[in-house]
Amino acid sequence: MPSVFSRIIAGSIPGRFVWADESCVAFATIAPITPGHMLVVPRLEVPQFTAAADDLLARLMSVAKAVGRACELAFDAPRAALLIAGFEIDHLHLHVLPAWGEAELTFENAKPASDAELDTACEQIRSALIELGYGAQVPADMYHI
Repeated sequence: MPSVFSRIIAGSIPGRFVWADESCVAFATIAPITPGHMLVVPRLEVPQFTAAADDLLARLMSVAKAVGRACELAFDAPRAALLIAGFEIDHLHLHVLPAWGEAELTFENAKPASDAELDTACEQIRSALIELGYGAQVPADMYHI
């Protein structure tokens, strides 16, 4: 059975995408720790980061860096944070989010966001990615890749 992330990538579950390329995508989490919290997910179902091929992991990190730079720009954040846990879904994913301090970097701070909040955050990240020169990887429609 495909993971929830594979179903989002396939379009059978709605998602808000800020990045799409041949090996991975980035989309909003429905329960962000901070506004702008995105997930970088490989198209290939890999259960956890230690099981990923080195080239895939390198690509995910490169995309996470680009999304992180967009988080910093879009939200005027001093840092972008990267979290890798993976206990909730058995499909490798990197949490990338704007951060102002270490105390906020806990999943206990994750709260469901409204559709309007998610749309606004995604548009901010998408615009920042375009401004940073990654426009070719930003899907034309936030809801479809």
